[in-house]
Amino acid sequence: MAEAHQGVAFTFAVTEDEGLHFSVSLEAFKAVLKSGVRSWRKTFARLMNQILNGVYPSHPIRGLVIISILTALRQYKKVDLSFGAVDQIKIHIPRGIVSSEENAELVATVLLASAGWMTAVLGRRYALQALFSYHGWMYEERGKTSTKSKIWTLLVKFLMGYNPKLFSYQSSLPYLPVPSIDDTIARYLRTVRPLLDDETYSRFEREAEDFRRGIGRRLQRYLMLKYLISSNYVSDWWEEYVYLRGRSPIMVNSNFYALDCVFRPSNCLQASRAANCVVSALMHRRNLDNESIKPLMVQNTVPLCTRQYERQFNTTRIPGEVGDKIVHYKDSKHVAVYSRGKWYKLYTYYHSKLLTAKELETQIQKILDDKSEAAKGEKYLAALTAGDRIPWAQARDKFFAKGANKASLAAIEKAAFCLILDDDDYEITRNELRDLDQFAQAVLHGKGFDRWFDKSFNMIVTKNGRVGLNVEHSWADAPVTGHMWENIIYHEYFTYGYDEFGHSRGQIRFEELPDPIRLKWEISPKLEEAIMSSYTVADKLLSDVDLHIYVHDIFGKGFSKQCKCSPDAFVQMALQLAYYKDMGRFNLTYEASMTRLFREGRTETVRSCSIESREWVLSMCNESVSNAERIKLFRKACDYHVQQYRDAMTGKGVDRHLFTLYVVSKYLEVDTPFLKEILSEPWRLSTSQTPSNQTNIIDLNEFPEFISCGGGFGPVADDGYGVSYVFTGEDLLFFHVSSKKSCELTDSTRFSEAIKQSLLAIKQLFE
Repeated sequence: MAEAHQGVAFTFAVTEDEGLHFSVSLEAFKAVLKSGVRSWRKTFARLMNQILNGVYPSHPIRGLVIISILTALRQYKKVDLSFGAVDQIKIHIPRGIVSSEENAELVATVLLASAGWMTAVLGRRYALQALFSYHGWMYEERGKTSTKSKIWTLLVKFLMGYNPKLFSYQSSLPYLPVPSIDDTIARYLRTVRPLLDDETYSRFEREAEDFRRGIGRRLQRYLMLKYLISSNYVSDWWEEYVYLRGRSPIMVNSNFYALDCVFRPSNCLQASRAANCVVSALMHRRNLDNESIKPLMVQNTVPLCTRQYERQFNTTRIPGEVGDKIVHYKDSKHVAVYSRGKWYKLYTYYHSKLLTAKELETQIQKILDDKSEAAKGEKYLAALTAGDRIPWAQARDKFFAKGANKASLAAIEKAAFCLILDDDDYEITRNELRDLDQFAQAVLHGKGFDRWFDKSFNMIVTKNGRVGLNVEHSWADAPVTGHMWENIIYHEYFTYGYDEFGHSRGQIRFEELPDPIRLKWEISPKLEEAIMSSYTVADKLLSDVDLHIYVHDIFGKGFSKQCKCSPDAFVQMALQLAYYKDMGRFNLTYEASMTRLFREGRTETVRSCSIESREWVLSMCNESVSNAERIKLFRKACDYHVQQYRDAMTGKGVDRHLFTLYVVSKYLEVDTPFLKEILSEPWRLSTSQTPSNQTNIIDLNEFPEFISCGGGFGPVADDGYGVSYVFTGEDLLFFHVSSKKSCELTDSTRFSEAIKQSLLAIKQLFE
């Protein structure tokens, strides 16, 4: 086999007559040398990026020019801009280092000029950090910018610099502030008021006041200490305690999914679609490594934190008995492939060159053409990642510590990502979307054994060329994956493309490529028992998922704009009305917002069920209330929701602050019944808006078939709904609604119908 020849640099043999003989493979040494060169290039590129980011918004060349000019003015024109500081520095330079008075003066000038330039760089950076801490512009009505915000915008534009790299603004981003405990308690009480009767609310008020005056003050002091010594007082604890310490399955409960452009015809082969998407993904990884991807900007002015991008590729979640950990590898030259119950190691580089889409198509086709049977237990192996975390951690330590299992597991965990070649077709057209539910479930959980749920992401390619992503949640949030997904979808079609027969375009440069390596496993009866035990858990969990995608094509965000209403607030109010009609009550509602305006920010919670939304919903159910009054209450509810969303984005949320206070209490071993009760409250309606067209790389007016239907997640509560929605264009909305079949109170299809009726009811208000 080709890979066997290329994998050995030399061989030797010992004979009785002729002694020791060596046989050296020149081609193998060339491959090793090229690999080393590639590694050094990447190391050098990272170093250069660190230097460039370290002096941004200035530039090293600009610094050299400034230093040279200042030095020349001193040396040749005798112009002293230092007001005598050079002479003071000069006398402290040891004469053993410099040979003359002139050289001492030169060194002193260069040192002072360098220090002055770096001081200017740091001053500019801290000025940007202070400017980015201003969020008044977010609270202003669109189209009515205050003089203060106009001046702020001009200052930001002046100081920002040009051609930023992906991480250029990281050191200029402000730190996430810690809200005052008084403000947080007041906001919290306001959010639970519409859910509680007077007696229960009075009890909450008393407990909150006792907490605020008592132990809360002590916990806040410790939290302020963490704020002073960390980059973000929330994110590391959020990652550890919300994600990595969870012991239940991450399939359905944590991982989320992203779907293909469903209106785009599936006119390519499975191998070619997989090849184009793999190459596009790896080119995206190269751009991440080179930091050539520009950071996303809010209103083209304020950068978003890009720290989450670091672990997008070559990353896996490793199970542990107490808690998992995220392991990121600097580089990977292969992807792990699953097909028909078998795992493969597919090399994506040859002679240090990334394979073309055409070359990868031939390699992937070899995997699809492999008619060999899966070994006993191999087909269900990935079920270990779908079940409970403790049994998986124990099995990993016991059965994967040596031999073939260790090597094969390393091939999966060190892969850039996992490619899953599904056996099923998913024919989806604009006129017939019933199969969309099945496609979404296939991407969310598959069969429970055919995705490696621990990888940063699995790319699933169906038999008829549909593509989706299953994403592990701990390393990053959905917008980061969405950014990558938009680039992949664009480049796999517009950059690489397909010929008239559905094959990848391009050339094959190498006559013989290393074949994909079939991974070998040693599955003992005990290991097989552990695998099937995890599969039983996974199968029960996925069989309980009730997932439905509702396509609302009657109107979209265009209509909400006509009503002079925030599209997100418009949908959130519709969800409140739908939930009340479906359940007959109000409940805590979770909407995710980002805090990436701050360094290492992730998410915050917007509590969408408010006093204002409750009053409006009740008015819609009361026939005696006029439409004019309903519209007034609707606008009031939307305005308050927008206010909450802005507060969450600018570090004035409720839930992350209360969460970190609770973590501090656990470290201090202090009992806090008030916090414990808050954090145990179920989110029976958990919602999230999927970001769409973040990059504007595709003109959806010109190419409407590339409209994305977004993605979704599993239900958060056993008796609740998970709702993800995406605005695609001006007149189209997708809702991904999930719940559990075992709950008699919920039904995803029924709730989707309630959403439809609620949206129509709002539309009728304004007509």
